[in-house]
Amino acid sequence: MKAVLIYDGECPVCVKTVEWIRARSFPEAFEFISCHSDTLANRFPSIDKAACLQAMHLVLPDGTVSAGENAAPEILRRLRNYRWCASFFGLPGVGVLSGAFYRWFAKNRHLASRLLLPGSNRR
Repeated sequence: MKAVLIYDGECPVCVKTVEWIRARSFPEAFEFISCHSDTLANRFPSIDKAACLQAMHLVLPDGTVSAGENAAPEILRRLRNYRWCASFFGLPGVGVLSGAFYRWFAKNRHLASRLLLPGSNRR
C-alpha cells in the first residue's frame, strides 16, 4: 500500500519538491494529494487544510501521520539512492535544526518560489 504525501499544490516550491520525490521514489511508494483537492477532506477528514498549508503531511499505510521535518526520514526511506539519508535524522541535534529550518522555509516558501523559480507568479 502506498504512503500518501499531502502538499500545497498551489506552491511552486512544493510542486517542484513533489516532482523531485516522484522522480526518485520506488514504484508504488507514494500517492500525492494537493491540500486544495476535495480528495483531502473526503479521505482524511481529520487532517486540517490549514495545517497542510503549513507543512507537507505524510500518511503511512498503517494510518500514522507525520508532518514537516518529521515526515522527511520516511520520505527518504522510500526514495531510490536516498534511503541512507534518513539515518541523519537520528543524530543528536539534527531534529532541532531540521525543525527550525523547515518551519522557516515553509513560512517563506512563496518568497523562495519567486527567488528560486523565476517566472513563478503565484502568491
